[in-house]
Amino acid sequence: MQLLTRKEELFLLTVWMLGDNAYGVSVAEKLTKVTGKNWIMGQVYVPLERLEQKGYLTSFLSEPVSERGGRSKRLYSLTESGLKALLATRSMEEYLWKEVSIDSIEESLIRKR
Repeated sequence: MQLLTRKEELFLLTVWMLGDNAYGVSVAEKLTKVTGKNWIMGQVYVPLERLEQKGYLTSFLSEPVSERGGRSKRLYSLTESGLKALLATRSMEEYLWKEVSIDSIEESLIRKR
């Protein structure tokens, strides 16, 4: 079973959520909205390329887009391996969280103060 890092999971889920509109800028915007952290393009393209090298994503160039001055977008989508890795990671997390009570975590935080 191939488990993802938290960052890999975040990127794959973001690409999945964006569907046919998953390209660098849209991924950065979505990650910024979800995490509250400002993602610059270098922080987005490197992980996308690595996920593609691992076989979790595939990409292709769109037709030229007028609002981009006639340039194409590199669009990303999940591969079967990427989907399986997401499911495996989700299953493992659900299993672990079943054994943990949110109340026990909150109580522990209170005791540590």
